[in-house]
Amino acid sequence: MGGDYAARRLAAIKEAAFEILAEKGYKAASMLEIARRAKASNETLYKWFGNKQALFKALVEDNAREARELLERALSDGGDPIDALSRLGPVLLEIVTGEKAVALNRAAAGDVFETATLGGTIADYGRETILPLLTAVFERAGKDGLLTIDDPREAAETYINLLIGDLQIRRVIGVSSPTVRKEAEARTARAVTHLRRIYGKA
Repeated sequence: MGGDYAARRLAAIKEAAFEILAEKGYKAASMLEIARRAKASNETLYKWFGNKQALFKALVEDNAREARELLERALSDGGDPIDALSRLGPVLLEIVTGEKAVALNRAAAGDVFETATLGGTIADYGRETILPLLTAVFERAGKDGLLTIDDPREAAETYINLLIGDLQIRRVIGVSSPTVRKEAEARTARAVTHLRRIYGKA
């Protein structure tokens, strides 16, 4: 699977999968319907992904990639880790409350009594991938004397809880609207302010 044509076909398939997932839910989403929506053959989908679970696993990986790459850049550029948290906040909120994340989380709930694989995939490629990177940011904040950090992982979990709270689950159950940029920036600023109060300055 190489070349620009294959890349375009792959993107079309993933977009069609998200559309059908949002419209019909995980159980009713079929590989055949996704193929038709993407104007691809059913054989192509099975050749590239193997089954429906693997296709949606690929969607989960894509959705987590942006936040992971931002964190990795923040760790490598030697910049202020507190600034990195401020930049990361709106991106994380956009990812976890966006339409794609909502569709995937609803799909995971629907898969509990089928294959029970999507929930674990979301955890592996979401929180369990992001948390170690966030932990490294807090380790650096402690070493740089910006915060007093005894347990960087706990601090990273505190940041996630302050930033996201119950917003993600409220989006999944349909009682909250997508987070706009201004709201995301305000939530991030509050989270960082509370972090400074909790951990103080070394």
